[in-house]
Amino acid sequence: MDDLLEFLVARIMDDNHAYAYAAGTLSGEALLDSHLPMLDLIEQLANSYKAMDPSDSRPAGLAYALRVLGQSYAEHPAHQQEWRP
Repeated sequence: MDDLLEFLVARIMDDNHAYAYAAGTLSGEALLDSHLPMLDLIEQLANSYKAMDPSDSRPAGLAYALRVLGQSYAEHPAHQQEWRP
């Protein structure tokens, strides 16, 4: 799961950089319809998962949610089959 979390955070950072470039090139309005809020939420989920105690009952559901969200990047060359839900 740690590999998936690192992969997701790296993709989120890539997307954030792309949006920052677009905002600088086009205008700040380019970000209004972006999926930046969703990227922030996914990053929060990844951080929450890392911070959860293994005895907590929530990590299994959160891990599944992260796997589903990771499917957004299934075409990325670093995405691994074992991360599929």
